[in-house]
Amino acid sequence: MKTLIAGNWKMNGDKAFAMNLAKDVAQSAEGLDLSAVELLLCPTFVHISSVAEVVMGTEIALGAQDCSTDQKGAFTGDVAPNMLSDLGCSYVIVGHSERRMGHDETSALVFEKAESAYQAGLKPIICIGETQAEKEAGQTKDVLAHQIKESLPRNAFPRNTVIAYEPVWAIGSGKTPTVEEISDIHDFIQQTVRETLALHTEMRILYGGSVKPENAKEILALTNVHGALIGGASLKAESFIGIAQQVE
Repeated sequence: MKTLIAGNWKMNGDKAFAMNLAKDVAQSAEGLDLSAVELLLCPTFVHISSVAEVVMGTEIALGAQDCSTDQKGAFTGDVAPNMLSDLGCSYVIVGHSERRMGHDETSALVFEKAESAYQAGLKPIICIGETQAEKEAGQTKDVLAHQIKESLPRNAFPRNTVIAYEPVWAIGSGKTPTVEEISDIHDFIQQTVRETLALHTEMRILYGGSVKPENAKEILALTNVHGALIGGASLKAESFIGIAQQVE
């Protein structure tokens, strides 16, 4: 499977910023071996069309940061998955900790969003992760196991689903777990996914949380790390591509 390097731009930038960043990424990616690496850009909803214009005809994939559980209807302010696929998206992030915590999204809701994404032909990137308090209480694996079992649709399989492990305490903090911790947690996630879905193949699992070019090489070299979900470092083409260049 290809290593997926996904940029979550979050709520940043105006139209000009989004288009310029996409152009810079596209130009910088020309020297990458894209037979081994898949690049994904996830701008805010209002900039998806603009970024789509830039990446059209390239091998850079387009994604969104969230979606509705419904394909249409009286849901003011929501964006349906089929609207995203219509704009050229192939992926959508669901269950990011900023949605779980800031918008009180439950794993049950994440499950519904992932199901809805499938209906529109989108691949959900299902996010899981523990807080600092849960880590300190020794609850990391219990929390992750619950999120996996409650968030993953039973028709999830490696070709239509990605999981992203983002320890909440590492997002934007500059802190990262040790490589030994990341390796142990990713092995645990893979095993839990296999048991939950009765899989005999590997699910693609991304690591996220203060990933940067300086630490990407050792993280991406780990057995059950199949890419990275990048926040702040994806807002500069140099650092985003710098992370992709660390893929062996």
